[in-house]
Amino acid sequence: MELVLERISKRVGGQTWLHPMHLELESRAVTVLLGATQAGKTSLMRIMAGLDVPTEGRVRVDGVDVTGMPVRERNVAMVYQQFINYPSLTVADNIASPLKLRGDRDVAQRVRALAERLHIEMFLDRYPAELSGGQQQRVALARALAKGAPLMLLDEPLVNLDYKLREELREELTQLFATGSSTVVYATTEPGEALLLGGHTAVLHEGELLQYGPTAEVFHRPNSLRVARAFSDPPMNLVPAQAVDTGLELPGGARLPMALPVGLAVAGPLTLGLRASALRLQARPGDVALQGVVELAEISGSDTFVHATTPWGELVAQVTGVHHLDLGSAVTLHLDPAHAYVFGTDGALLLAPARPGGR
Repeated sequence: MELVLERISKRVGGQTWLHPMHLELESRAVTVLLGATQAGKTSLMRIMAGLDVPTEGRVRVDGVDVTGMPVRERNVAMVYQQFINYPSLTVADNIASPLKLRGDRDVAQRVRALAERLHIEMFLDRYPAELSGGQQQRVALARALAKGAPLMLLDEPLVNLDYKLREELREELTQLFATGSSTVVYATTEPGEALLLGGHTAVLHEGELLQYGPTAEVFHRPNSLRVARAFSDPPMNLVPAQAVDTGLELPGGARLPMALPVGLAVAGPLTLGLRASALRLQARPGDVALQGVVELAEISGSDTFVHATTPWGELVAQVTGVHHLDLGSAVTLHLDPAHAYVFGTDGALLLAPARPGGR
């Protein structure tokens, strides 16, 4: 399916919910809508589904204008945050409902195959109320997959599950989407989820489309500070800077040696961007050392998040491994200048780290 949103916008009363945007989804692939709460993700998905009509613009499916065509006349599957299942039907009948509606054959066999893919085959004779939240969401996903719709919309489907279940289902969904034939749109507030799902990512902020492209490209080359903030977890460290002959001059008079683009010295105040994963406790050749004081050290899984006060301000480092650091103790953070981002006065990206392979 080719879904194109042509200069669509959405206003409700005196409020603008979606600013004018043009978006052509990659066919038979995953597009992640990434943004904070009230970024416009749900409003955009409702227009894609036919639940709402844009104030301006057109929605085209395979070249056909479907603007205003209600959702019941479109072949769309949707999965929401809530575990929406038919409470009076067994798990098997829930999954089978779209198959029976179409008059398909071998329904029982197909239901079992889908249940096995989502590891709920042992619950086929139970009712939704007898299942956990994660199991109920698997049923909803299986029913959506059974529909076989060319467009599948998932609005933060894992947000109400606990951490372990979210991690498990994310991996399963990535595999399911990779082997499917639907155009998938997946809304999330979590950058890590977008990176895991891959495909393409559209970054939204307060109803505005900031950037759209292959997920890895958007992550590694955010076109602005707003995109960098939205697509970083923990948030990107941002430090005021000024261009000098040898690179960047930073708070406290420190200098970061960098090969800056010609003419950047007259660009005015700049912003240095450092992802938390770019800061290390162990030095490597060519690194710049930063002396700081530990304000907080959080262990999360196999990583340690070190919050430190430095001459450049408060920085957060995401360090591989478990490190026990005393609060108030001295710490040295190390940075390879090649891993730094530089943003202009207007917030636009001026310089990004080279990607592996020189891309």
